[in-house]
Amino acid sequence: MSTASEPSCALSPFDHEKADVILRSSDDVDYRVFKLFLSLASPFFETLFDLPQPSEEMSTDVEIKDGLPDIPLSEDSKTLDPLLRFCYPCTLADDPALEDFRDVVNVLEAAKKYSLDAIEKTVCKTLFNPKILEVNSMRCFAIACRARMQDECVLAAKHTLREPLVPMWFQEIELITSSELLSLLSYHKKCSNAVQVLQGDISWITVEYRQWNAAPWMVGMNPSGNYCGCTRSTSGRFNPFGFVSAQWWESFMDSTFVDLRDKPCAETVR
Repeated sequence: MSTASEPSCALSPFDHEKADVILRSSDDVDYRVFKLFLSLASPFFETLFDLPQPSEEMSTDVEIKDGLPDIPLSEDSKTLDPLLRFCYPCTLADDPALEDFRDVVNVLEAAKKYSLDAIEKTVCKTLFNPKILEVNSMRCFAIACRARMQDECVLAAKHTLREPLVPMWFQEIELITSSELLSLLSYHKKCSNAVQVLQGDISWITVEYRQWNAAPWMVGMNPSGNYCGCTRSTSGRFNPFGFVSAQWWESFMDSTFVDLRDKPCAETVR
């Protein structure tokens, strides 16, 4: 006959022998914590701990372990551990490093659930770790909008320029209003239009490369001034330094600006 395995104990600082309550994660990890720290961080926990606490003499569904109430929570240890570390003083626990988008969202949802307002803001800021932001820009934008974090909204909006003008559906899109989405799409369109202007006026190139021999490949020459054999453009649309451009360079410029219309950012041409 099999028996349920004993819950495991969390690592320091959630293993203190003088803790006055135990929180159990959904995957059976026991966190021995101090009510004071959690009550100061959250009105939810303050109210919870103000209620009459169960004891071994009372008839209750709450398990008593080592003389302490063992309160089950719906969050797993991967979410509960960083959440509690945010609640503890920095002298006892460093703020956790959250580098996975889903982990951040799970901790953020738990922070909202337990009314951890200050921690919610802190967790939101971890979304703007470059590792997360670069691959989840639209989702980060939506969360920042919902949390009314203006600076983070602007930063995320800039990163969304790496995405197509019309994004695919993502779960967090339901967090933002139609006005916020329209503002983002309008910003994307304005950036796209601003980039397209550069195609018709290539003075920005000749400012960077002041003489043809600084970029001879652009006009189909080698550094000595002889034509390299590349086919030259017949359209006459690009004439850097007064020379007809190479055909391959004109084609490259055309395809690049097509890409920039959809993704108007430096990463598109790198």
